[in-house]
Amino acid sequence: MKNIGLFGGTFDPIHNGHLHIARAFADEIGLDTVVFLPAGDPYHKDPSRAPAQDRLTMTELAIADDPRFAASDCDIVRDGATYTFDTVQIFRQQFPAAQLWWLMGSDSLMKLHTWKKWQTLVRQTHIAVAMRQGDNLNQTPRELHAWLGEALQNGSVRILNAPLHNTSSTQIRQTLQSGRLSDDLPPQVARYIREHKLYQSGK
Repeated sequence: MKNIGLFGGTFDPIHNGHLHIARAFADEIGLDTVVFLPAGDPYHKDPSRAPAQDRLTMTELAIADDPRFAASDCDIVRDGATYTFDTVQIFRQQFPAAQLWWLMGSDSLMKLHTWKKWQTLVRQTHIAVAMRQGDNLNQTPRELHAWLGEALQNGSVRILNAPLHNTSSTQIRQTLQSGRLSDDLPPQVARYIREHKLYQSGK
């Protein structure tokens, strides 16, 4: 059975913290592939952010050296709002025999009960949780207690040993807008940003 990990995010821009947690995701779960899923463009364009196609290209550049990594435009090409449930359904149809894993941060876990069709979602995919500094499972809302307790026991939820880095895309964008490059960017991504003049004021 193939193990496929799904890693959604804006990746605006993708940075070394994303790559670090993706490697931990693959290593700790034993994944054959981690698919990076850049989000589509918001309805209200923000000039301080990069368009979806640029974010996809930067993601492809960042992951090129790891054969376990792939990128998908699945969430970019869909019209309207995109939901994790719908993304997982697409991959479930494409890979009916695979075991799917969705990577989320502990902040997202705490809100999982508010997600579209979350109770069906957790039956369609396993979940790997990367803990943010200061978070712990005792903070989980009561709506999730019964499910989470059972899921931790049966292995359909795994807590990664590697924590999330405190690297922030927001801080990186602010650094770029000031005309400097960030050490948290992979070199090939930094080069692309510089060549395409992304994250500059007025762009």
